[in-house]
Amino acid sequence: MAELNLVQAEADILIELEKHRSDDKNWEYPILGGGLTIPLISVNQKEHFILDIGRSHIDLKRGKYQTRGRKVVVLLRLDFGGPPHRNPDGEEISSPHLHIYREDYGDKWAFPIPNDTFLNIDDKWQTLQDFMQYCHITQPPYIKRGLWT
Repeated sequence: MAELNLVQAEADILIELEKHRSDDKNWEYPILGGGLTIPLISVNQKEHFILDIGRSHIDLKRGKYQTRGRKVVVLLRLDFGGPPHRNPDGEEISSPHLHIYREDYGDKWAFPIPNDTFLNIDDKWQTLQDFMQYCHITQPPYIKRGLWT
């Protein structure tokens, strides 16, 4: 079973590791209410990751992109088009926001998105590209852009 709690140093290493697609499969960007779970692998092939892409059932602007390590540990998650998030200390972070793994809290802490990294959050396709770069996915999976991306 995968360890749910990582020490911060280990999580930071997993976040920073260069990630590659694990195969040459062609994926289609999900339609409304859909999602993708795409396997990734570290360069040395010792660590396995997952890239999740999720879309809202109704709201075209709402969704999430996230990377997981050790099968279940959310390392980074970008939530967009949804409600604000309340951090454990009570601070409210507006949407879009970025969840970053924090020891003893997992993905419960959100932060404002870095504007120098996510250049146009309204462009979901560009945002996906920016997110993959932010997550150090240097050989991204082959994802076909959909009509509503």
